[in-house]
Amino acid sequence: MTNTTQNTTQNTKQNTTQHITEDTMTVVVTGATGRTGSRVAKAARAAGLTVRAASRSGEVRFDWADPGTWDAVLRGADGAYLAYPSDVGAPGAAEAVGAVARRAVALGVRRLVLLSARGEDQALPTEEALRGAGAEWTVLRCAWFDQNFSEGPLAEQVRGSELAFAAPDALREPFIDVRDIAEVAVAALREPAGVLELTGPELLTWGEALGVVARAAGAGGGKRYVAVPVREYGGALLEFGVPEAEVGFLVDLFSVLLDGRNASLTGDVERVLGRAPRSFARFARDAAAEGAWK
Repeated sequence: MTNTTQNTTQNTKQNTTQHITEDTMTVVVTGATGRTGSRVAKAARAAGLTVRAASRSGEVRFDWADPGTWDAVLRGADGAYLAYPSDVGAPGAAEAVGAVARRAVALGVRRLVLLSARGEDQALPTEEALRGAGAEWTVLRCAWFDQNFSEGPLAEQVRGSELAFAAPDALREPFIDVRDIAEVAVAALREPAGVLELTGPELLTWGEALGVVARAAGAGGGKRYVAVPVREYGGALLEFGVPEAEVGFLVDLFSVLLDGRNASLTGDVERVLGRAPRSFARFARDAAAEGAWK
């Protein structure tokens, strides 16, 4: 299900009063060294937009926890892509996103795109904070990324012979390529679209997805997926040194998100981009060619 239609009226009305010339747009990309932000910055440049690639440690410094870094990055920009650094439903996320969004609007930023989470009730206050800031807005609700298998905390396991995670064996997910998220984000910076729920073109279990990775990586012996109870997985995170408060949040989050609520597909990627989303197999081939699992 998507809420795109019900939000179109608001954004269309705003578009009639605030016109931005697409070929002169300047956009801020937060988290520009991260998994989605780096692709959004790349896609925006490819689309001819002027990009301020902002991050906590980059040349253009933006720190969500330091309001003193916000104004120089946001002033004079037409739009901004907001990716909160931990989880969009984490404690403090709504307050931080709301504060940045309101400051952006005060400095003249007219369009905001928020990376959110599909099926995550904890993310709803953050989405509401964005909507209340007064900008033309788009919320991108996404589930698990294809790139969870090639980048980030699970990648090292995937390079080996076994991946242990909290998703049940039978759970099917609409894994999505972050390159598609990035292209939709750029389209939304040009033309706000309300709430979009972004999925890949197919539903796969984690074991099936791991099998696709194994074939793409040329792993002759294959790779094995092991479903771990959520509480047990939380214990493993504690042993790895993840702070207890963060583990508690993740255990509660996974207990909800991994119940099958996202086991459906939407057509929002195709509606925005005019093409089908990339398949998981294509992601795996591309990642293998780039040496992700060597």
